[in-house]
Amino acid sequence: MKILVTGAAGFIGFHTCLNLIQQGHDVYGIDNINDYYDPKLKFDRLNELGFVETEISVFKKEIQSYKFKHLRFSRIDLIDSITINALFKNEGFDVVCNLAAQAGVRYSIENPRAYVDSNVTGFLNILEACRNYSVKHLVYASSSSVYGENEKVPFETSDNVDHPISLYAATKKSNELMAHTYGHLYGFKTTGLRFFTVYGPWGRPDMAYYLFADAISKNQPIKIFNNGEMERDFTYINDIVDGVIKIIETNIEQRGHYKIYNIGNNKTESLKKFITTIETAMGKKAVKEMLPMQPGDVPKTFADIHPLKQDYNYSPNTDIKFGIQKFINWFKEYSQ
Repeated sequence: MKILVTGAAGFIGFHTCLNLIQQGHDVYGIDNINDYYDPKLKFDRLNELGFVETEISVFKKEIQSYKFKHLRFSRIDLIDSITINALFKNEGFDVVCNLAAQAGVRYSIENPRAYVDSNVTGFLNILEACRNYSVKHLVYASSSSVYGENEKVPFETSDNVDHPISLYAATKKSNELMAHTYGHLYGFKTTGLRFFTVYGPWGRPDMAYYLFADAISKNQPIKIFNNGEMERDFTYINDIVDGVIKIIETNIEQRGHYKIYNIGNNKTESLKKFITTIETAMGKKAVKEMLPMQPGDVPKTFADIHPLKQDYNYSPNTDIKFGIQKFINWFKEYSQ
């Protein structure tokens, strides 16, 4: 299949591109390579995919990977509707995997317009292009943040998600509504994935586990919000990508136009245990700074993934100790 992956320089996008190529697909990646976090990591991920920074720094220039003959990349911003439309018209994608988004719950409080531009206007441009150029299936990233302060666990996709507590969550909820509308009006299939806390090698440096590892390595205190009384459904990147690719590759012609799934680990871990696991992998204790809950944060996330298991045989099986050790091994090598 010919597949477009947006957010190809991001954490999940990078791993998705790599795995799709290994499965024999023809992949085109795009990303605006913004500076929400250090772009060096994004360029380094793309280098792993066979792209040279000096070439991919230029906007709207198509580059062929020097490692993989079925992988191309272009630096494109989703808000550039003219370029997005031209790309769809020229390529004729079978499937679009939209992983591009302005991420981060706390950052959305300070920079709301960045979220509306990327996550709402940018997503609209993708939907319009799917509509106009006969894309069969749009797979897109939603988020567990849409559940807000939902106290019922595990979180089910049938739960009410009308009360987001961050603008980031609100934009992700809007994506689901927009995808439903476009699928209903124009007949193409959409699958939204509510990602829970994803971790692993090449991860995002704004995520807690990365911040903890970095601080511990530098003998700096780690910031623990809500005094550590938090629980998360931590999911290893390989398990996440396995689920994404199963959804992309499965024939869904007989399925309805709109589906939403949780994609997580189907279990919850305390933040305190997670920190202990990182300390063990690092071989070093953390200096802890206890802080109150941050605006937009939730105390607990826990994914019910049974529908994804049933429909796609999704089966996350990476133990947290193994996954954290793999991340720390990569982190130590990358940080040298």
